[in-house]
Amino acid sequence: MGDGPALRAAVMFVRDLDRSVAFYRDLLDLRVSDASTTAALLINDDGSQLVLRATGANATHSLGSVGVQYLAWTTATRADLDRRADILRRHSAYIETRTDPGVTVVEGRDPDDVVVILVYADGRGPMQSIPARVYAW
Repeated sequence: MGDGPALRAAVMFVRDLDRSVAFYRDLLDLRVSDASTTAALLINDDGSQLVLRATGANATHSLGSVGVQYLAWTTATRADLDRRADILRRHSAYIETRTDPGVTVVEGRDPDDVVVILVYADGRGPMQSIPARVYAW
């Protein structure tokens, strides 16, 4: 890891807090560190943090608008990636698995239909080229 800043936390607005907490807790092995009636802080042992904030059943998410479109999580092994693909299937949230030389990507959708990306990079470091997924809009 370099000396510069590293992404540590993400904030997502969701429609149903309990449903989203259950989904991300199950999929990403996160635990609830703090919660209120409208927000929850989910964390894991490596220091990653996901804040979920309920905005109500009628909130919209404008795909292709300005702002973060999706986040990608990495797995340490291909077996772990496959296990998480099975979790997406159990949640009826699995979309597809794509494999390129040295990189396998599992795509799904969270309870609010937001793209969820899981990546196993076969020991590679950070991306070296723009993923085709960004041109899908």
